[in-house]
This record gives sequence, C-alpha cells and structure tokens, in this order.
Amino acid sequence: MITYGFTFVYPWWLAALVVIPLWLFIQHRLRRDMYPSLMVSDLAIMKSAIRSSRQIWPGIVKTLFFTTFAMLAFALARPQMPSARQENETRGIDIILAMDISLSMLARDFSPDRLEASKEVAARFIHERGPDRIGIVAFAGQSFTLCPLTADKAALVTLLQQAQAGFIEDGSTAIGDGIATAINRLRDSDALSKVIILLTDGENNAGNIDPIEAAEIAALFGIRLYTIGVGSRGTAIGPVQIIEGNIIFGPVPVDIDEGTLKKAAEIAGGMYFRAVDENALLEIYREIDKLEKSMLDTGTRYARMELFPWFLLAGLLTMLTAWLIRFVFVRTIP
Repeated sequence: MITYGFTFVYPWWLAALVVIPLWLFIQHRLRRDMYPSLMVSDLAIMKSAIRSSRQIWPGIVKTLFFTTFAMLAFALARPQMPSARQENETRGIDIILAMDISLSMLARDFSPDRLEASKEVAARFIHERGPDRIGIVAFAGQSFTLCPLTADKAALVTLLQQAQAGFIEDGSTAIGDGIATAINRLRDSDALSKVIILLTDGENNAGNIDPIEAAEIAALFGIRLYTIGVGSRGTAIGPVQIIEGNIIFGPVPVDIDEGTLKKAAEIAGGMYFRAVDENALLEIYREIDKLEKSMLDTGTRYARMELFPWFLLAGLLTMLTAWLIRFVFVRTIP
C-alpha cells in the first residue's frame, strides 16, 4: 500500500501531550490559591527582582522539562515520513507443476525413465525461474500437494526428488483430479499470472473430475494450463505387472490422450506439447519459460523513514540541558 506524508505508527501516544496544559492549569490554580494578590502603586521596585537570573532560570527549566516530555511522547508515537527511496512491489507468476507419478512413468524410453528425466528437467526449470513462487502437485489414481507455493527453490527441488512412482498405490491416472488440486493451490493467489504445467504419459482413467471440466474451472479463475504428453511413439519398455513386490518390465504401447490434453490446454489459455525424448522435454520447458516470463508489479511504494530516533535524541538533550541548568549552572549564579 502506498502512503504519503507525515504519519505515526502509534498515534495514541500523542494523547500524553494533554498532560502539559493540564499541568500548567493545575499549577496556575494552586499558585493563585497559595499566594494572595498584593496591590502596589509603583512596580519600579519590582524590576530588579524580575530581572534576577534566579527568577528567570526556573521558567527556562520548566519549559525544557515540558519540551522533553513532548519529544518523548512524539518518539513513542513513532513518526515516519516518505524517504526519497522507492521500492518495487514484486508480484510475479505463481506456477504449479502437476506431475504424473503413476507406474507407467517408469517406462524406459527416457533415461533412466520418464519420471526421473521429468524430475531432472523440472528441477532445472525451477532453478532458472526468477522471483516466481512454484508448487508441486503429484497425481496417479489420486492427487495430492507435494509442495505448496514457495519461493524456496532448494526446498522445492528436494521435495520434487522425493516423488516416486507407485507412491500412490493406485496405478491409474486421474488427470482431472491433478488439475483440480493445482487449481485449489492457485485460486486464492494474488499473483499477476497463474499457471499450471501438467505432465502425464497416459490418459484419464480415474478420479472424480473430467480433465475438460477441470480446464474450464481453471479458465474461470484466470489460470493458464500447459499440458505435456511425455513418451515415445509406438511402444516402450515399461511396467507390465508386479510379482511379489517386484516390477516386471516388457514392451507396452504408448497411449497418450493427446486430444484431451490439447483441448484442456486450449480452454485454459495454454498450449499442448509432446515430448518424445529428454531433449524435447527440455525444449518444452524452455519454451514455457519464454512464454511465462516473470511479471513484476510496476507499482512502487515509498519507503518510510523512521524519525523517532531524532525526537528521542532531542528529548534527551533538552532533559540534559534542564538538568545542567537546575543543578549546575543556577547554583553558580551569585
């Protein structure tokens, strides 16, 4: 929020200034009651007494005392004013990487497999982004948030590396649910741009939400959706069955529902990409990086200069001056 002018962080401390006129009023009433008036015909005889230094200095000391009190009240109120320095408010792009971790991602048409290759490229993408916040959603037959939006790139990559195929026991693929979980992480974001990058090697065959419906919801929240189909064409060596906890590999057809992925991306204002090998996947992330360059809020805010140290210093100086006059200087006047 941009604010201008002289302001106080704790303005209620200024109420203490009421003590000064109240004290003067009480003193005046007490003095009037304690000292009766005296009528004289000539004030000439009083001039020498009035001019006496011992009569003048107490008034100065009292003034310094009230000044000290006022300066301390202003210091406690913490006054601020805009400095000449301006600071940009950075609100870049919030990105959710939605990654398929179904067993089919262990197919070996990528090195060492689709999942590890995808994680390696995604980690590079994360490190190369600027001030953007990034989160990770993983999905197979169900979806869950692996890491919420964060600017901590090191922690994000560490959590990304922990994603393993088969972590969700259901080996099916719920693409729509993956999109929906990503939307939940982005819908309340105040970023200038919100993006989902979804990577899968299959077709939607599980979950409660259809990918097209999920894409329509993303569009309603102003979220762009990029979809990536990862896998070579034809057949690949991938999991065919699990025997006593051991995964058996063999030739399997590569079935990617490109029609659905393409339509979902178009509905949510994004694009569909096909990655047939590691180099193609790297180029896709680079292309998305170009399309979604960090956007910074062009609005600026004025930094606030703290003034309370100056009021505090002034209060201490006036208190020291009053003390010197009262206990040192006045006593030396003949």
